[in-house]
Amino acid sequence: MTSPDLPAAIRADVRAMRAYPVAKTTTGLIKLDAMENPFPLPHALQEELGQRLAKVAINRYPGQQTTALKKALATHYGAPASYGVVLGNGSDELITLLATAVLKTAPALMLEQARDGQPRNAPPSIILAPQPSFVMYQMAAQLLGLQFVGVPLKDDFQLDEDAMLQAIAQHRPELVFLAYPNNPTGTQWRTESMQRIIAAVGQNGGMAVVDEAYQPFSSATWLDQVKAHPADNAHVVVMRTMSKLGLAGVRLGYLFATQALADEIDKVRPPYNVSVLNAECALFALEHAATFAEQATTIRAERARIETDLAQHPQLKVYPSQGNMILVRCNGASEQAEQAHAAMLAQGVLVKNVSTMHPMLANCLRLTVGTPDENTAMLAALKSAL
Repeated sequence: MTSPDLPAAIRADVRAMRAYPVAKTTTGLIKLDAMENPFPLPHALQEELGQRLAKVAINRYPGQQTTALKKALATHYGAPASYGVVLGNGSDELITLLATAVLKTAPALMLEQARDGQPRNAPPSIILAPQPSFVMYQMAAQLLGLQFVGVPLKDDFQLDEDAMLQAIAQHRPELVFLAYPNNPTGTQWRTESMQRIIAAVGQNGGMAVVDEAYQPFSSATWLDQVKAHPADNAHVVVMRTMSKLGLAGVRLGYLFATQALADEIDKVRPPYNVSVLNAECALFALEHAATFAEQATTIRAERARIETDLAQHPQLKVYPSQGNMILVRCNGASEQAEQAHAAMLAQGVLVKNVSTMHPMLANCLRLTVGTPDENTAMLAALKSAL
């Protein structure tokens, strides 16, 4: 039934949805729930960035900055010379752009029919991804009217290769998202499984999207595979974000793809989706990459310390992570994670209770890696809560 406060034009499935949850925090909490880089810019760089942004021509539409940024990203990360770059307002927008590019809409079907003169009843486009994984893959499918197919991971949160290959053969998805490493589990999937799954996607005419949002903390990047085996990865898009690096507030995502594929994706991108301020901040970050690399080194070391410490706790199962977060499962009562979350919050430490996100995450908490002092406080609060 339509609410009297809403126009009837609002879709029923949208009215039934819940918005993406963003925790409302208060000053004084140790915030370890959103996989943010806990380190601010050093004061000298803050001053330098402020002076630089003050000179940006905010009265003009983006142009020169975004062009320079695409070139700088390709150079900095060593993308193949034959590849293009597409910019997005965070990875979220890139996911939507990719889904839009493969969406079978009524005009697209009419165009197909006009080519051969035959009517065509095409099924909806399909997005496929392992689960649990980043929730925006499924949300983008729902909002655009695509079909979403989720393939459960194995108990250790590795890819179920046989199930993935079977699902790809059965559904022939237009898009397959592979978070590398995965969120919220932090798992780095095995190279051989990834290769066989990506090959199957290509054989069925689809695109494989390797989402490397957490690459700064990982020991691998699929760009190495792209460069070593270009023909096998011509249908692969490598997607990244600068959010986890340390620019979550800037909202800058980007993807690498063959120039031909990047050109097609770019057609569905709003012309000025990345502001001059976003682009200038990203250029500044690339010029000071050593600072962010040093921060990432500290985060990786702290991740190892947390994993080692919590592995000794009899009430916790710790899953190996290649991201800037650690997934732990409480071994006690079914409500233990929820109770521990509340108890930690009462001690001023905010982590993420992911227990209700997927059945495989029952009784799980996701812990963002913070500063050394924050991590010490988090460990004490979690042990106290248990």
